[in-house]
Amino acid sequence: QVQLVESGGGLVQAGGSLRLSCAASGMIFRLFSMGWYRQAPGKERELVATISSGGSTNYVDSVKGRFAISRDNAKNTVYLQMNRLKPEDTAVYYCNTKSVRDYWGQGTQVTVSS
Repeated sequence: QVQLVESGGGLVQAGGSLRLSCAASGMIFRLFSMGWYRQAPGKERELVATISSGGSTNYVDSVKGRFAISRDNAKNTVYLQMNRLKPEDTAVYYCNTKSVRDYWGQGTQVTVSS
């Protein structure tokens, strides 16, 4: 059974940095694309960044140049390095992968104070 466990969220001042981690199990991690999504209060969940099995990355425009997604296949872990954080980045961040269906982690809260 696929399990995704996020960590690394917290409270940070605007301009600061955080690194989120997502540890995966129950899957052949290196074969799957991985993604980070976020959901702010009262808003739809949105895709933030993806990384393919080959390491190709994509980002939503609002985080380009500030966030970086990476993966360590030896550790079955995907990361999201978030720099120059803004109050509008405040959200619950979720790790995701897709096979026969979507799999989600439990989420980790990121709060950016102004």
